[in-house]
Amino acid sequence: MQNDDLDLFLLEMSGVKPLSQDEVMLEPGEFNPTLAQQARRKAAELEMEYDANYLSMEYVDLVKPDEPFTYKKDGVQDGVYRNLRLGKYELDATLNLLGKSLTEARRELFFFIEDCHKRGIRTLLIQHGMGRNSKPHPAILRSYVFKWLPQIPIVLACNTAQRQHGGYSASYVLLQKNAEQKRENRELHSKR
Repeated sequence: MQNDDLDLFLLEMSGVKPLSQDEVMLEPGEFNPTLAQQARRKAAELEMEYDANYLSMEYVDLVKPDEPFTYKKDGVQDGVYRNLRLGKYELDATLNLLGKSLTEARRELFFFIEDCHKRGIRTLLIQHGMGRNSKPHPAILRSYVFKWLPQIPIVLACNTAQRQHGGYSASYVLLQKNAEQKRENRELHSKR
């Protein structure tokens, strides 16, 4: 049976001759991108090149609208974290992400936290909402905020806010001291 197939194949291929050249020559201009395509590519390259925002928009583990959020870096004192968790620190700045798209929320959260750190603001409230009615899944923005905050190196700790500050629809964030605050702290403690 196999010999019959081979014989048929060889019979069919008997008049076929190998190509003398194995490179395909394209007609000039046949596959050149349009001006619009070139402009889109250049804009995308510039955006990628200058986007300092490293927060990931890739897959996120979805959280429930009423799931508490807790995050603490190693080295944060338990008492400091407890005070943050209990809402005992004065909130120096608030960011409202309600009604924002994921792209807008990502950009605003990143730049808000960077700006607060530069200005020496340490205790923040991020209002992200519970997302009970968000589509296609509940709590999408909330899930991404929970993913993004630990990705930011200057974020020391985060926790779901107390009821008077929004409860499950908001989170407290504690930032590390900026360079100026660290210098002042060193000077203060070196004089002792």
